[in-house]
Formats: sequence, C-alpha cells, structure tokens
Amino acid sequence: MHAKGLLVLMATDEATREMVRRYVRYLKLQRNMSGNTLDAYQHDLRKLLDYLKGMGKDPREVQLEDLEQFSAGLHDIGIHARSQCRILSGVRSFFRFLQLDGYRDDDPTELLESPQIGQHLPEVLTTAEVDRLEESIDLSKWEGHRNRAIIEVLFSCGLRVSELTNLKLSNLYLDDQFIRVMGKGSKERLVPISKRAIQELKNWFDNRCKMTIKPGEEDYVFLNRRGAHLTRVMILIMIKRQAELAKITKTISPHTLRHSFATALLEGGADLRVIQALVGHESIGTTEIYTHIDTTTLRREILEHHPRNMRK
Repeated sequence: MHAKGLLVLMATDEATREMVRRYVRYLKLQRNMSGNTLDAYQHDLRKLLDYLKGMGKDPREVQLEDLEQFSAGLHDIGIHARSQCRILSGVRSFFRFLQLDGYRDDDPTELLESPQIGQHLPEVLTTAEVDRLEESIDLSKWEGHRNRAIIEVLFSCGLRVSELTNLKLSNLYLDDQFIRVMGKGSKERLVPISKRAIQELKNWFDNRCKMTIKPGEEDYVFLNRRGAHLTRVMILIMIKRQAELAKITKTISPHTLRHSFATALLEGGADLRVIQALVGHESIGTTEIYTHIDTTTLRREILEHHPRNMRK
C-alpha cells in the first residue's frame, strides 16, 4: 500500500481500517485507478476520517448533516472551491462503496451539494487556425512531417496528449480508418481517424523508417531524434512554438486541439453522448450511455460531422 494510504489507516480504528483496505482494493481492481489517482483519493479520504474521528463517529453512522458540516469546514479553513469539489467527489465515491459493499443500506451523500465554481472555457482553435498551425511547420526539417502528423492526429481524433505519446503502430488500423486508444484507467476505445490524418501519418512514416530506433521503442508511433518515444513536455513545447510562428495569440496546449475536436463535432451537429464516447470522458451516467453506442455509430458521427471529413 502507498505511504499516503498507510497514513489513512494509522488515523483510524481497526473496523474503519478494514473498510479503507477494502475500499482501496476496490479502487485498484474495480476502478482500475493509477497510483497517483489512488494516492489523491486516499489523501482526501484522510481529511474526512480525521474529521469523523474528532466527532467520535463511525463512517457507518454518518448522516447528511455531518457531511454538510464537513463540507462547510473545508470552506472555513480556506480550501479553494475547486479543491472542495474534488474532496467531496472522493467522499461520494467512498460512501457509494460502503453501500455497495454492504456496510450501509443508504448513501448519505445523495443530497450533498458541492460549492459552485466559475465555469472556465478553454481556448478553441478554428479549423483555419489549425491549418495555419500546420502550415507554419518547416517540412525541410527531419521532424517537420512528424509535427504535422502530431497536430493533425490531436485535432482529428481528439486524443489526450498522454494517449498520443503512448500511441503504438500495432494500434493503427489505417485501412479501416480507426485507431485503438489506451485512455485513463487503462480503458481502450476505438476512434475513427480522418483521411487527412492518415496521409500526415504516412508522410511521417516515410521519414521514421530511416531512423535508428532504440530497442523497446519500435512500436511507438512518434519518436524523438534519438529514436525514443516523445514526452508530454516535448509536444507542449512544439505546439507553443508553432503557435508563435503561426501568429496565433491564443494560449494553447495539446489539450486545446482535443477541445477543438469536440467543439467542432458539436457545432457540426454530432450528438453530445457520441462526443463523450469519442474523447473517453468517464462518469457513471455517461458510461451507461456508452454501452449502447457501437463503433458503427461512432464512425458515422465523426465522418459526418468533423470538418476534416466534410466535402468542400
């Protein structure tokens, strides 16, 4: 167990310690959480358990009023509203588990409200701005076609930057116009890829095949000069540099292209639930919806509504 998890256990009695052990096991095995996410959940849970210990209350006895007081206490000690929402999200997860595992018959968090936070809308690039970004790339340099392919795949497929850096040749089905993406929580999804992006990839592959590739890195799509797969920071630096060269004044990052992908589909008339499936957003409600959307529908929606696929 992680060190933060041990701190949680040290702060509680044996019965609660066993609850936490089972909850952590649930997060690891059922929710498939990464180590960092697991640490964050346990760190936030400790705040609740310390509070309950001070009140002399067992998690099985907690009522909505107790949790409202806990929430108010977070505000009183100066925790930012966004952090409050994150902590309360973890609290809801914990009590849902207690109900699921038979520790409780009810979920006291059902009516627990989170603080309101201001809506922050990330920057969006138009298709024309994406074209300017790509046109600013110097194709005479060895990495030119690689960088164009990176930008086009991010925009045409809506990938997270971590999904792009981990994209493998073995997960490309270019003849069928699909790629297989490994998303958060090791969840896979199939994403249609445009003909424009496929062509940019093929242009990059013409240069890639001439490289000396490090052992063990052969399956990665995007490589650096030394033949190893790219990092998130490398891609961030590249995109910011190209934005300056393209004279795009918006503050952009790899995520900007992902958001632009979703926005373009929505403005083109695609169903919001389909967009959520394509970008791999996860929540209890949307996950249930995703099970009813097959890859035929996904393919049709992106081919009909993404600007890269629309007929001029």
